[in-house]
Amino acid sequence: MHPIAETISFKPLAASDLAMLHEWLHRPHVRQWWGNPGTYAEVERDYLPYTTNDSTTRGYIVLLENEPVGFIQSYVVMGSGDGWWERETDPGARGIDQFLCNPNQLGQGLGSAMVHAFVDYLLQDPVVSKVQADPSP
Repeated sequence: MHPIAETISFKPLAASDLAMLHEWLHRPHVRQWWGNPGTYAEVERDYLPYTTNDSTTRGYIVLLENEPVGFIQSYVVMGSGDGWWERETDPGARGIDQFLCNPNQLGQGLGSAMVHAFVDYLLQDPVVSKVQADPSP
């Protein structure tokens, strides 16, 4: 495990995080990959469902030494369509998407450590059999 990964934790996304998430989604380095997030109401519409237990997508705030540094989400791949794994038949497969919120933290290994730590986190659930990520960027 990457040494930084030991200081990374994941807080389930809450309604109280949406203003911060909205601001992050408008940062140029995030918009480049995540597109235009729209208004706060649109972010609330799109991400508030990720805070419930019945959603197949779960959102998390990434914490580095208890400071927010990014966002990561996991989702049940089977049936999600919209991607290169449309034919996935394993109900335990999870997909992930993520970003770091601060451009000055890019290119330093934090993103890789975040992904490693999150995969370890997801695999603690015995239902999860594998974790897949889109290769871009």
